[in-house]
Amino acid sequence: MTTFTAFERTIQSAKPLWGVIGLLAVWWVVWKVEVADPVLLPSPQATMLSLWTGMTDGSLWHDFLATVRLTTVSFGLAAVIAIPLGIFLGSSVPLYRSVEFVIDFFRSTPASALFPLFLVLFGTGDLSKILVTAFGAALVILFNVAYGVMNARQTRLLAAQVMGANKLQTLRDVMFWESLPQTFIGLRNGISLALVIVIVAEMFIGSTEGLGHRLVEAQMLFRMPEMYAAIFAAGALGYGLNWGSVMIERRVVHWGGK
Repeated sequence: MTTFTAFERTIQSAKPLWGVIGLLAVWWVVWKVEVADPVLLPSPQATMLSLWTGMTDGSLWHDFLATVRLTTVSFGLAAVIAIPLGIFLGSSVPLYRSVEFVIDFFRSTPASALFPLFLVLFGTGDLSKILVTAFGAALVILFNVAYGVMNARQTRLLAAQVMGANKLQTLRDVMFWESLPQTFIGLRNGISLALVIVIVAEMFIGSTEGLGHRLVEAQMLFRMPEMYAAIFAAGALGYGLNWGSVMIERRVVHWGGK
């Protein structure tokens, strides 16, 4: 019975790999029957070999770390600004409604459309990439934090007021914690969006490193296995960032839904 239970747990833990195996199998079949030009769609084996080689010789690893650095710095800046601002705006519904149009307008504007503005203001260096990424991610985080505060359970707010808590105490000890589940939704969306904006920025804003730069360079030089390897690296990074966010959320917001 114990052996069967251990085997069942192993099968359950391997579930995330099933989709990967299925994707590689479909890719191999498409490549084998030459649905697409083999020059443009290399085999999974060639791509995985390029991924392994790039990581072990340091070339892809260097670009991977450059993207991680820009993404984490941009996301950290966005979170530091957006969380307290979202709590402040969400604590007053009339105040939030007064700026709601501006927030929704820029939140709905593709970040890539703002590249020329940030380039003019901050040049083509990393500062421009970091600020445009932080701007896009911050709006998503701010929106979720503000709505988390505004939708805080009224029973707990009333209980705090009955016990004599002032507005600052209510904001710090009740609203902040009540908004955390929605805040983490914003953080997860924000870090995913930050990665997307960083990679697009690396593709189009004068970069010399990063996964976005590597993608464009490999595509222009028709080094297709390297291009697909960079895509896989970017996907793995996005998955890892999302998984890390979920793990942190489960530890911090362990009371979610209770």
